[in-house]
Amino acid sequence: MTSDPKVTPLRKAQPCPECGRPSTREDYPFCSDRCRSLDLSRWLNGSYAIPVADDEELADNQRRTDNDSDY
Repeated sequence: MTSDPKVTPLRKAQPCPECGRPSTREDYPFCSDRCRSLDLSRWLNGSYAIPVADDEELADNQRRTDNDSDY
């Protein structure tokens, strides 16, 4: 891909979140399809799951119990 000095990019290239190389327009915010696929794989495998604190689990269980007793 040749860079045309008359064309202004839509967004500035940012470092790829996977490897740190400059992002490309086609794979933004990643630098390549490989890095984009690695990130997607981590999401699908649950590597990026948000941890739940024990207190939140207890509160959710209590709410379910309270709601079940209403019926």
